[in-house]
Amino acid sequence: MIYTITFNPALDYVVWVENFTPGAINRTVKENIFYGGKGINVSAVLANLGYASTALGFVAGFTGDEIERGVKALGFSSDFIRVQKGMSRINMKLKSAGETEVNGMGPDIAKEDVEELFCKLESLKKGDVLVLSGSIPASIDSRIYESILARLDGKGVLAVVDAEKDLLLNVLKFRPFLIKPNNHELGDMFGVALKTQDDIIRYAKRLQQMGARNVLVSMAGDGALLLTESGQAHQQGVAKGTVKNSVGAGDSMVAGFLAGYLENGDYAHALRLGTAAGGATAFSDGLGEKEEIMRLYKTLETSTI
Repeated sequence: MIYTITFNPALDYVVWVENFTPGAINRTVKENIFYGGKGINVSAVLANLGYASTALGFVAGFTGDEIERGVKALGFSSDFIRVQKGMSRINMKLKSAGETEVNGMGPDIAKEDVEELFCKLESLKKGDVLVLSGSIPASIDSRIYESILARLDGKGVLAVVDAEKDLLLNVLKFRPFLIKPNNHELGDMFGVALKTQDDIIRYAKRLQQMGARNVLVSMAGDGALLLTESGQAHQQGVAKGTVKNSVGAGDSMVAGFLAGYLENGDYAHALRLGTAAGGATAFSDGLGEKEEIMRLYKTLETSTI
């Protein structure tokens, strides 16, 4: 079974306004509500590709009710913990000449809520996959990723971590199956500017030396690099299309990679499917659908460095 954790899920209210003018009354020309959060995005794209998962995390209030209803409609299960104080976030994303975001705070997650999450994770077993992604709410200990993987250490759970700097570095000692920094995050971890492909490979290998089994580095318009635990390095160019959406492309890449790997254990196939899934989301108003993902997959070629 695949499990994803979204510590602070949200309703993303996305509006399009022509010629937005601050301080004036603006009217939308288009609007959508999406169920947001990096883990939820991963679960949704996995569902689009035919893979079941269970979304974990914390919800509260009437917005939490809607998130629970919405993820069921997206085709995957949830086992969220109901929090007593506050409400799940509403994030507003305004699209006009540029993009502006106003993100809500989320509920007040208590110590006993976190303990309940730990209890749920006790049921994970060898071969299960756990995806940890995104930032940590202020009400949760910043070392929560480390605490989770420490409890799962030795159980054979495949951990996937998509996070920045210390959140990622602190879990490497638990040998996560996959980590997915982008090239800028990779440079920030070591306080360097990565200017060449050789630079990226060199520092990605350092993350492997620190414990990561597989390192997937996304590089925006320059594609992606994958260093595998078997010592191979794969390079993947980007899919071609018109970018409409900057939200969820990285999460879609994680979902596509997992779907590809679980299908046949082939890392090159996983990288190609992950890149196609990321592109399908970037070229859509929402998350990429299977038909578009597979269409893009056929246009891509993966090379071994």
